[in-house]
Amino acid sequence: MIITENNLENNTNFNSPLGVRGFLILLFIPNFLFAQFNLRFAVQQYDYSIYNKMIWRQQADNQYNIQTQTATWEVKKVEKQIDTETYEYLVTFRLAKGFEKSAAALVEFQFNDWNKDNYVLLPASVYNGNRYESRRIPYSPKLNDPRDIGKDKPMIISDVPRLNISEGVSQIQERSGSMALPCIGFQSVSSKYGFFLTTVQANTYGDLGMSIVESLNRKSATISLCSPLVREQFKYQICDNQVPSVDKPADFKRGDEVKFTFRVHKFEAPKIQSVFDKYLQIRKDLCPQSIFASQIPFSACYDLIENKFNTQNFVPEWGYYAIGMRSMFLQDWQIGWTGGMISTYPLLFSANKKTQANVLANFDWLFPNGISPSGFFWDSGENGNKWYGGDIRKPQSKNWHLIRKSADALYYIIKQFDLMKIQKITVKPIWENGTRGVADAFVKLWKNNNQFGQFVDSKTGEITVGGSTSAGIAPAALAFASSYFNNKIYLDVACQSAQQMYDDYISKGVSCGGPGDALQNPDSESLYGILESFAVLYDVTGDKKWLNYACETAAQFSTWVMSYDYKFPPTTLFGKMNMKTKGAVFANTQNKHGSPGICTHSGLALLRIYRATGNTLYLNLLKDILQSVPQYLSRPDRPIKGMKDGWMNERVSTTDWYEGIGEIFPGSTWAETDLLLTITELPGIYVDLEQKSVTTFDQLETKLISCNTKSAKLRIKNPTRMTAQTSVLVEDKKLKSVPWTENKFYGKRKITIRPNETIVITINI
Repeated sequence: MIITENNLENNTNFNSPLGVRGFLILLFIPNFLFAQFNLRFAVQQYDYSIYNKMIWRQQADNQYNIQTQTATWEVKKVEKQIDTETYEYLVTFRLAKGFEKSAAALVEFQFNDWNKDNYVLLPASVYNGNRYESRRIPYSPKLNDPRDIGKDKPMIISDVPRLNISEGVSQIQERSGSMALPCIGFQSVSSKYGFFLTTVQANTYGDLGMSIVESLNRKSATISLCSPLVREQFKYQICDNQVPSVDKPADFKRGDEVKFTFRVHKFEAPKIQSVFDKYLQIRKDLCPQSIFASQIPFSACYDLIENKFNTQNFVPEWGYYAIGMRSMFLQDWQIGWTGGMISTYPLLFSANKKTQANVLANFDWLFPNGISPSGFFWDSGENGNKWYGGDIRKPQSKNWHLIRKSADALYYIIKQFDLMKIQKITVKPIWENGTRGVADAFVKLWKNNNQFGQFVDSKTGEITVGGSTSAGIAPAALAFASSYFNNKIYLDVACQSAQQMYDDYISKGVSCGGPGDALQNPDSESLYGILESFAVLYDVTGDKKWLNYACETAAQFSTWVMSYDYKFPPTTLFGKMNMKTKGAVFANTQNKHGSPGICTHSGLALLRIYRATGNTLYLNLLKDILQSVPQYLSRPDRPIKGMKDGWMNERVSTTDWYEGIGEIFPGSTWAETDLLLTITELPGIYVDLEQKSVTTFDQLETKLISCNTKSAKLRIKNPTRMTAQTSVLVEDKKLKSVPWTENKFYGKRKITIRPNETIVITINI
């Protein structure tokens, strides 16, 4: 490749800060780094009265000056090379003369080697450009056109920001807060390079606008940053991408400045997974150092939520834990997804005899009445004796069972059977027979269809809506069933179905169908279920294929986890409470909010694969998630407006998709169960003797004073106002190589640390 000075000048993104001396070095940088784009600067004016229709636009000239009818703008660009793949920029727009009304400044990247098959990623917002069939159906959307319903239909999403699958206008307009990291990236399918633009969430004008627009012939595309945030004509609200825009452009006067700070990454990307692997490495790009403030130890959280479940959720006349406050059938009983037989698992760890009795009563109530004619569990129910096949609010879906729910239940019920045996509790044959029947129903479903689908008919067991990875946790559930019932067929189907999910979904950078209220929009819930399945299959079989798949899926999952603390307006509920968003997990591309934790899992798979790989990125990702959760628990010393003690809301809203930025609806949700799972399935403190490191998940401060091959000496401080009882897991290289044991922390001694106390303790392996 021959590079001239003119070539370098035209490739604005890679003007070398090294000067002439660096010129020869650039000759040896791989060709993919020189993929063509033009960096442009512009000012646009909008007519706010007609929902921000753009009325004029002016680009910078060669001297970086912008002359409009009323103003002279000066643009200054400062660039810094971070490494051979990364450049950082500070671009400043300054109004030197005159004034500007109803305007915004833009930084744009124009790509002239575009291909509509490029994989486009906006983390937690857009996957594969969201370029799928779409239907505009109000919340909670269920497919209603018979032509869309069936086993072998294409993936169909709701009306969300997306690139056009057909001809016509193709653009996505987003706000920076709607992403896990303000970022736009893609994999060039033809040139095999990857690109990421990462930026800060906000400047003095608030959230940035981030967009991508494709040309009519799809051979070029423009990615842009906009400040202040202005979405032209339309913005997104729940299930509707055609809501009129009311974003406010700015009025500028002489001396006003608009600043953009961003990084550009260019890297080799031979496959889609390359984009996710790179993202896992850069997910903290330009994120300010976050100061974590401990509030309440895990053990105190458990006590508060356990009491809430016993006093508010338990229905004594029937003997079951409702998933919520029973305001409607979906807040009364669902077998999985949002609680049900997931919640009973961490509650079974309790030493409280009343709690344990309530859990066992829940099993007696469920079996056999909770099994539908299909062999799967009934989807939902109410009032203790009414069982429903699906969403009874919609006639066409009244028998549509979200297959993820039965998969969740199978997974957690077998874990409870194992725990009961440890506790010397008799597992009744009627419970086992019903559970075995559900495992058999999954085997039958797989053998008849070579997929699990998304919804099955609760009466016949036939797939009504196919495709998806809704049952992402099913392979793990079947692997556990294989061991518990000593049935090799279950493990065979687990491996076959997991391979199908990898081939048809994970390798293509998408997972969908986990939530029952978001059509087949890409989501974090089904993705984490698959991650857990891959990690379990590696532990069960020892086949490193599953570990490799798990690592790829973990990188994809990282795109759903917030990397930074959003700057909430001080007048909002979360602004007043100084809530920190790092570690919140976005739900899906339709319901655009973060959540406290993973719906509905502890995150154990990330620890499993850390133990197998030693890659601290997985451990740090898990730490971000777990440390974030307790702050969202409403409690006597820190009540959250509208919430009772022990309640946790599922919303961490950093965008205007529904309730508003920094606001919630008052209500009890699955997040409570998630926190219980976190406390019972994971250690409060994890020590790796091989790496000589300590990772604290609990709300404590821990320092590794010293360690040797057999023990660790720790200084642990409890900075909270409540007594902490925490578990500590210490492992060396040999112990990490041993497959994870379920229910590992039941009955294990916990360390007690009083409020504001610091202790020094030595723990032997």
